Amino acid sequence: MSLQASSQSIGMQKCTDEETFYMHCRAAYLTVFRSSLASISSKHQLCLLQQAGRNPSQATLNKHWTPSTTKLNFDDFCEIVKNERPTEVHELMRAFRKMDINGDGYISHNELHIVLTSRGEKMAAKEVDAIFSLADTNKDGKLDYAEFCRLLESTAEQCQIAALERLEADAKLKRQNFGNELDSPPKSLASTAVTVPQPPHKTEPDITLKKGTTDLCRSSSRPSSARSRRSSLSNAITMAASNTKSVKLAEPTSIQDWHHTCMKGSFFLEEDGGITSLQYRLTVPQTATVYLTIRPLNLSQRLEKPSSWMSVDTAVFVVSGKDTKEDSTLVCFTESRDKEKCCWKGELSAGTYCLLPFTTSCRLRKRTRKSVSKPVTLVNRTDTGELDLTRDFRGALSDIFEVIDLDGNGLLSLEEYNFFELRTSGENCDEEAWAVCKENFDTRKNQLSRQGFMELNLMEASERGGDPTDLWVTLEAMGYNRNLEMVEACPFLIDVYCEEGQCTLQPVSLESGHRILNTALQRSITARSEVKTLRGQENVLVYTYRGEHRISTVIANKTNQKVTVHVNNEQSKNCSSSRGMSVFAVEVPARTKMVCQHVLPINEHQEWTYNCVESIIPCQ
Repeated sequence: MSLQASSQSIGMQKCTDEETFYMHCRAAYLTVFRSSLASISSKHQLCLLQQAGRNPSQATLNKHWTPSTTKLNFDDFCEIVKNERPTEVHELMRAFRKMDINGDGYISHNELHIVLTSRGEKMAAKEVDAIFSLADTNKDGKLDYAEFCRLLESTAEQCQIAALERLEADAKLKRQNFGNELDSPPKSLASTAVTVPQPPHKTEPDITLKKGTTDLCRSSSRPSSARSRRSSLSNAITMAASNTKSVKLAEPTSIQDWHHTCMKGSFFLEEDGGITSLQYRLTVPQTATVYLTIRPLNLSQRLEKPSSWMSVDTAVFVVSGKDTKEDSTLVCFTESRDKEKCCWKGELSAGTYCLLPFTTSCRLRKRTRKSVSKPVTLVNRTDTGELDLTRDFRGALSDIFEVIDLDGNGLLSLEEYNFFELRTSGENCDEEAWAVCKENFDTRKNQLSRQGFMELNLMEASERGGDPTDLWVTLEAMGYNRNLEMVEACPFLIDVYCEEGQCTLQPVSLESGHRILNTALQRSITARSEVKTLRGQENVLVYTYRGEHRISTVIANKTNQKVTVHVNNEQSKNCSSSRGMSVFAVEVPARTKMVCQHVLPINEHQEWTYNCVESIIPCQ
């Protein structure tokens, strides 16, 4: 029986890909632990990745379990599973064919011994003997590697099926697990951090906690509805469909006479689910009325099919003061909507401001990576045998050029190109290297043209003999998958209109987890929120911000000890949480505030109801 057929037999035929992914993760986790609130406490326990269909090497284990790691929780485990691709049968077959010297479909004991004891993570001779003994079923001294691959695939499927059936059979395990998904998740549902995350095991005041941090307290085995009734808070808000709302902030009628500047950028998803974006410096020469907007940037050439990220929510926070959390002051943020634009209009005093782009992660988050049998071809050879970029690859490079051409003048300056280099390689191009670039590729006004950018990438492909490995590294860093779809990035456009005087807008840095953004976000919520205390816990406060198109909450712990708050959104309707789950827990350190979640409608054209119950989980 196939894995899909078995899943249907236990009542999961209606699950989305994301729901199935998390179900598999929970099933794998609970083969080792009694609850998903338990933590992985050793590198050896991390081998349970095998239960999730992964085949971790020692290098993989070392990557996720470093010398400073003391534990990993269920959410960390999900992120690791998401980022480690399962070994595909065709990949194993390709590796075995390289060992198969005579190409007869079999590998001898000697051939396997030479490869496994001399290459990669070298194995001991006894380990090779043990593997061969298990695989050589007819004891003829040869390994039928095609049959061996089929056996591995079948065994992995059967292990997952057994784990899923055990999970389905025990309803109590499901109730005590904090990883259940939304009943009606958005298409992009995945496990990510709220706003911009910090490293998994680092906690600082006034920053957002990584999703579902619950490993320091174990919950009661009672259902969540019976847990800490006297220390709970219920909050229900019904929001109207967006197409019934009137625009509260219309574009100024005389805006064509205002001074205008604009700058492009992009949100990029990181492997840990965090979001990286450019930060900008806005200089206002004199006190003036300013109209500020941000919106997703459509790169599609087809009017009937806009870019897939156009529904991603965007915002800009304007902060003044020095580049420290203590000295920064939240001036304003774009909270009004005008179609796909998020807007703000008001007076700014003369001075310099920091513009911090923001997205809630409700609609831009990690997706379960689907295996691609054959990635899109990036490089081919012409009739004369010369290397050339394929049409698909040129199309992707043209879109990338459009994104990194920040000022939209059709050319790349050294500064713009360096933001691209920083994103894709972590390095900078110096003046000397840039001079060489201008000598060899098409440039105009000392800047790299679109054609020059294509020539540069062709040269890199040629230097590697057409090997696309490094090209894929660049593409993936820019948010592309192996089908050449931009699925882990959201390009955007910021427009600034100034009624008096010419404002200037400059990119400053490419950052993830910006402390000033976290602080500004918290202050924007607490300053405009309804605040309530958890029943029986007057020093644990929940701030609920209700904007035009989103709901956000902050939990403030004023006590002298950490608290763990259980959050249940199961009664919400048509809602997408930035947590990617409807039930989760958040640990709030003593004397600290942190963002709990953001919620958006799945379908903006329908009414949506936010119904959340927060309760304290007692530590045992």
